[in-house]
Amino acid sequence: MDILSALLHGFAVAITPANLLWALVGCALGTAVGVLPGIGPAVAVAMLLPITAKVEITSSMIFFAGIYYGAMYGGSTTSILLNTPGETASMVTAMEGNKMAKSGRAGAALATAAIGSFVAGTIATVIVTLFAPYVADFAVRLGPPEYFLLMVLAFTTVSAVLGKSTVRGMTSLFIGLAVGLIGLDQISGQARYTFGVAELLDGIEIVLVAVGLFAVAEVLYFGLYEGREHETQNRMSRVYMSGSDWKRSIPAWLRGTAIGTPFGCIPAGGTEIPTFLSYAVEKKLAKGEHRAEFGGAGAIEGVAGPEAANNATVTAAMIPLLTLGIPTSNTTAILLGAFQNYGIQPGPQLFTTSAALVWALIASLYIGNVMLLILNLPLVKLWVQLLKIPKPQLYAGILIFATVGAYGMRQSAFDLVLLWGIGLAGVLMRRFDFPTAPVVVGMILGPLAEAQLRNALSIGEGSGRVFLERPMSVALMVVIVAVLVLPRLLKVLSARREAAAAA
Repeated sequence: MDILSALLHGFAVAITPANLLWALVGCALGTAVGVLPGIGPAVAVAMLLPITAKVEITSSMIFFAGIYYGAMYGGSTTSILLNTPGETASMVTAMEGNKMAKSGRAGAALATAAIGSFVAGTIATVIVTLFAPYVADFAVRLGPPEYFLLMVLAFTTVSAVLGKSTVRGMTSLFIGLAVGLIGLDQISGQARYTFGVAELLDGIEIVLVAVGLFAVAEVLYFGLYEGREHETQNRMSRVYMSGSDWKRSIPAWLRGTAIGTPFGCIPAGGTEIPTFLSYAVEKKLAKGEHRAEFGGAGAIEGVAGPEAANNATVTAAMIPLLTLGIPTSNTTAILLGAFQNYGIQPGPQLFTTSAALVWALIASLYIGNVMLLILNLPLVKLWVQLLKIPKPQLYAGILIFATVGAYGMRQSAFDLVLLWGIGLAGVLMRRFDFPTAPVVVGMILGPLAEAQLRNALSIGEGSGRVFLERPMSVALMVVIVAVLVLPRLLKVLSARREAAAAA
């Protein structure tokens, strides 16, 4: 009953005219961002982070959340019609959705993607509502050793899962940790790594790093490397699903939701694994002529399942973000920075100290899902028109907006120099396949991990044995080792199996 009353209070806050307007703008902008290939929600949220200095926190977070899951809805449009996934999460949708479009069934593919996203998002939101408070209550009982190891687990999973290799991911993470150390030491007050530059005494703003690494780097990378390729668009058909399509889609939606939700709840990073896993499950379960459609004319289950898994993962990712302060993707890392811009640290105390904000945000997930269903089914032809915007003009607008927004925070020319320097570093990272999300995670969680490590050592009177004397911290260490060792062990076993099969 406490959860229900808290949720109803959240709805009372979320349905105020101002917050409804922010939710609608966020969902519409998120859908547009998803439709336009190459931008993605992380770039959009990073570009708009400077508005946190002017907008009330609840409205701001509802707005950013709308962009976040709105982009997941919109990403299916370009995947199906253009075979151009705007996000890695939409890669699997493109595999079958584009084949359906080429065989004249684009409308059915778009419909199952939109409705599946709604079903999965709603179910995952119910799970967030029911279980997030209990996760927070459990997390309150944890001490500094457990919190430090939780952050190490976040470092490990984000750098290992989001990067093409663990070495590249760890390198990006250490860059973020180093940037997070710049400024005054929290305890001694000594200046660290400022090189005598007064502007660095307060540290580097997370907004600058996010905007530079995502928005500015994206634009510069496009100008330097991607050129002006023209995509061919498949013909739109009426957005309609037959009785057979419904019969095949409903089980796929439910299976995709069941696969995606656990991946969102644990700090395992990204939507790639659950979407590929959902696709593999649907292909394995398909029989007869339906199985033959996979890779041929396009199987509707191959769109329905992965899209549901994608949105379930994205929504359920709010649990580790809100209850533990652990981001599991590029966008949630930037959302964590948005919270910190308001002086709020997501974690187990958030449900106590900022209960109104948390429940209004959860209530907005329900509202946003309904808004997105309306925006994506009847208005899909409108979103397709966005694909006609020339990329050079689009990216020029993003660059101008990002630069003005970053300058508007402190009206500092030094910030602009730093912004463009970070943008160039982001280009180099993209060029050589170094992931950018671990930089943001390291920068945000690094100082917090340092503080928790110092507190833990104080409890243990300087001895590291404090980590071995607590059952939960020992369990976390086992999980961290497993995350680092198991993928390599499985890779070696797989290589040996293939070698034996070849012999």
